[in-house]
Amino acid sequence: MQTDPKVNAFSEKEMLGDMLSSQKFVTDGYNTFAGECATPIIKTEFINILTEEHQIQNEIFLEMQKRGWYQTEVADQNKISQAKLKFSAQN
Repeated sequence: MQTDPKVNAFSEKEMLGDMLSSQKFVTDGYNTFAGECATPIIKTEFINILTEEHQIQNEIFLEMQKRGWYQTEVADQNKISQAKLKFSAQN
């Protein structure tokens, strides 16, 4: 019995979305590992890996954005100013 390859195939949008979700999960893990690592050499290595994983995540994000599959809103200047005031007051 032969199955139609298109029936089980994911679209490029679905694949990139899955890749982006996976990268978010991976970076969360490495961030936790780096933050909780007691050995400086290993901590540095986790941070290096984390940086590489963030670069991969960003490449996927930019590709999705370029294709119109991940839209972002332009930040409202008033909201930016409010956030700056809020967080500067916490220091």
